[in-house]
Amino acid sequence: MNSEPGANPTSSGGGRPQNRIAPIIVLVLLSPLVGEVLSGATRLSFLFAYIPEIMMWGCGTLLIREVVRRWRGNWTTMLPLGLALSVTEEFIVQQTSLAPMPWLGSAPMYGRVWGVNWIYFLFMLAFESVCITLVPVQIVELIFPERRKQPWLRPRGLAIASAVFTVGAFLAWFLWVRIARIQVFHVPDYKPPLVMFLIGFGAIAVLVLISYALREPSEVRTAGTLSPWLVLPATLFLGFPLYILMVLVFVPLSHPPAMWIPVTATIGWSAVTIFLLRRWAVAANWGEMHEWALSFGVLLVIMTAGFLGSSVWPKMDIIFKLVLNILAVAGMLALARRIQQRSAA
Repeated sequence: MNSEPGANPTSSGGGRPQNRIAPIIVLVLLSPLVGEVLSGATRLSFLFAYIPEIMMWGCGTLLIREVVRRWRGNWTTMLPLGLALSVTEEFIVQQTSLAPMPWLGSAPMYGRVWGVNWIYFLFMLAFESVCITLVPVQIVELIFPERRKQPWLRPRGLAIASAVFTVGAFLAWFLWVRIARIQVFHVPDYKPPLVMFLIGFGAIAVLVLISYALREPSEVRTAGTLSPWLVLPATLFLGFPLYILMVLVFVPLSHPPAMWIPVTATIGWSAVTIFLLRRWAVAANWGEMHEWALSFGVLLVIMTAGFLGSSVWPKMDIIFKLVLNILAVAGMLALARRIQQRSAA
């Protein structure tokens, strides 16, 4: 992850208009593309959902990046805000971590206690904060390195992005809660208790405060070095086990483990991952190729694991995902070559 704090928070970036707007457009499109489309969560059969995803995920990630750069923060500042965006989705907007899962029909859901789908929620916290926010921001800043330390939005841009995010969140809520759940999956309407919304808003507020407390970090480079070609396999090793949570939720098991076992293991695994990332980011030679390897590793994890359950997909959905995944790999390899050329120059 980028370990350097942002530049002057009052700067608007300057430069030609197309250079100023290009990274904004790319990030808004890339955020839901990585987290939803490349992963297979949004398939060709319902690709229309990509529009509200651009509005909510794309603009939400853009606003998070803007706040972090104005706070002169880095990825540790961004992570709590990514978690807050995930809580917004899971508790406030589509409420997928609160309502019973429509895909499971009448089958009992593993990990649902006190009105919360805990196993599913833990996975989504990690998945959405990383794949919707952290990785897209890092990839776009690798594409536009001259703009990586600068805020991208002026006051009018902030207002527009906030308005689009609000409308997108409403559309996402309406299309899922009022239409898809009832008319497509034919499950009864579910209204979470008011206390759950209050808990969600409280968690969002706490995460924002944590992010603010982590602004302007004073990181000191260590004497050690790290090869980017070790970052890539390490990312694969750290990423794939998280999908065990999805297996526990969606694959019926005759004797599933007690819920506290995967919950504790996931929290511990996440803590180890964050610890390692913090150690990596302060390595003496940490640079763009390391960030590329980290992002590429995450993409390989979600694209590969995204084929779980594809046996019941329409054939065109599988072909569509496969083609997009191949294009994504080609694009990331081209980006690596571009980074190497920059380093050589």
